[in-house]
Amino acid sequence: MQYTIEARELTNEDTHRPSLDPRSRRITIEAQSADEAISQFLMENRSELVSLTNPVRGRESIATVRKDDSVFLVRVYAA
Repeated sequence: MQYTIEARELTNEDTHRPSLDPRSRRITIEAQSADEAISQFLMENRSELVSLTNPVRGRESIATVRKDDSVFLVRVYAA
């Protein structure tokens, strides 16, 4: 199954301010589940999972991810 992952920078520790770039980056990952898709995303981007919310009935998982000095909001949903 294919999953779309959207990542948008929220903050940067160097500036301690919200990101000035509101655009999100989208990629598609082939995985068996949303959890596997986010795991692949983390490995490929050398990122660290801060939090993950899997809705009971929803189709979208939401994660907070840290990479280097930045924090990202990550949405994962079936493509």
